[in-house]
Amino acid sequence: MKPLFVKGPSIGTRLLLLSAIAFVLIFAGQRYAWFQQIDAKLSVIATPFYWVSDIPAKISEWGELNIRSRENLVDDNEKLRAETLLLKAQVQKLASLEAENVRLRELLNSSALLNDSVLVAEMMGVSPNPLHHEIIVNKGETAGLYIGQPVIDALGLMGQIVEVGPLQSRVLLITDATHAIPVQVNRNGVRSIAEGVGLLDELVLQHVAATTDIKVGDLLVSSGLGQRFPVGYPVATVTEVTIDPGQPFATVKATPRAALDRSRHVLLVFSNKNKQAGNESANQAASATAAGGQR
Repeated sequence: MKPLFVKGPSIGTRLLLLSAIAFVLIFAGQRYAWFQQIDAKLSVIATPFYWVSDIPAKISEWGELNIRSRENLVDDNEKLRAETLLLKAQVQKLASLEAENVRLRELLNSSALLNDSVLVAEMMGVSPNPLHHEIIVNKGETAGLYIGQPVIDALGLMGQIVEVGPLQSRVLLITDATHAIPVQVNRNGVRSIAEGVGLLDELVLQHVAATTDIKVGDLLVSSGLGQRFPVGYPVATVTEVTIDPGQPFATVKATPRAALDRSRHVLLVFSNKNKQAGNESANQAASATAAGGQR
């Protein structure tokens, strides 16, 4: 009867035998080309073992990407939402800056066409009273402003300064019900008076004879009469001409060229004649005040 258990070689003997076989294989792989071919074919057999050994690392990586706690996902969503809001705010700011640059370039282009010197000012406020069309600009006596000084934007005449402070001034718009400006039709030179009616998009021409050569689309410019506004500034465009056969005067309405409800930057026009007139008026007022005090 054969024994149930047969004692094999010792561990040391096995290790020595395996080391010798490994040394022979390494030597043969370096010396013989046919053994390298066998090694390449054996690598195909070893590939699945590499795949199997890499499975734990793949599972760990998949778990980090897909098996995350709800708190981490919520935190990530909050961070992404905050970053999205910040980027949207920056885009809005960039859009605002781009529009402002466009408006400033338009102002610079319009100032290049003027013979008078100009100064750029920024609007600080608007009159809260709907019956008064007035704005406040951030320039005053320190910048050399004077009462009656014309104010324009890139499209046309806006109004005139009616009050000057040390650092700010008040501008009366041409659409105010108390404002009137001498104008003329740019096409043929017909003169008239454009008066405000309290609407930002409407002016009315008073006492225009029914036979006057004026029609829709005509450009109205400042005529220079009254020596308050220089000649040639665009004021309005005629939008309506109504002739009643029973009336001696026609009803003529026009729309201001200036963007009265949108312009933020304006141009303050320095005309030598107007400035001298304003200085003379101020000197006369001061002299009258001093004379009254002496009396």
